Amino acid sequence: MLHVMTRWSALEPADAGFFDTAPHVFRYQKHFDAPPERVWESLQSDESLSAWGATVGSLTWTSPRPFGVGTTREVGTGPARVHERFYRWDEGSGYAFYVYEANVPLFRRFAEDYRVEPDGAGTRFTWAVAIEPVRLARLPFALLAPVVKAGFGRMAADGQKYFAAR
Repeated sequence: MLHVMTRWSALEPADAGFFDTAPHVFRYQKHFDAPPERVWESLQSDESLSAWGATVGSLTWTSPRPFGVGTTREVGTGPARVHERFYRWDEGSGYAFYVYEANVPLFRRFAEDYRVEPDGAGTRFTWAVAIEPVRLARLPFALLAPVVKAGFGRMAADGQKYFAAR
């Protein structure tokens, strides 16, 4: 069996301010038919977002529980895999992370922010993705941004369907 080493590219760290300065910020807000406690439990479960639908193919927490600031995980979508480090962890209401390594060298910085809030009998799920492509990918990324935004939007819609079915 041939073993191929994954080649990782380092990304620059990001924090909350990156959502104000990134060249591309995609924001989504959905109502989930589940109480915030259930949505939060799902977000930090072993399967997390990979349970919601096919958008996230694999997800492995690489830090021991209990999770918090500094927690890491590996996430795969198709052939792309990233290593994430959490810089905000608000138990029960949300978290945020930046990607510190990726096996596809497309991004200079990449971060996501998740918020879970009560919304009637359900949950308001607010999610933001902030992206700064590497210099060579800036123009193609700008042209493809609407497609990329729609692709990420599928994950929020997957979550809505996931909780509606339970």
